Amino acid sequence: MPKVVFTANIQRLVECPDTFVEGSDVRTALEGVFRENPRARGYILDDQAALRKHIAVFVNRVLVRDRIRLSDPVPEDGIVYVMQALSGG
Repeated sequence: MPKVVFTANIQRLVECPDTFVEGSDVRTALEGVFRENPRARGYILDDQAALRKHIAVFVNRVLVRDRIRLSDPVPEDGIVYVMQALSGG
């Protein structure tokens, strides 16, 4: 069963404990988290249900490519890392 992990930066804003979820793609895994934690949805996804620009998601340390449909596969023993993207100069 995949594990979804949120970084400390995000957890300062919305409580998101590590969670084991059902799901074979990023969308399904995140929806598993949002069912138990609906407040997290608004911080992670925009009004079109795509990743917000300030959020980066990795599956087993590989950046997801599909930020809109979130269709990147997640293996049964995978880890989905959700973090706040860094920017600046």
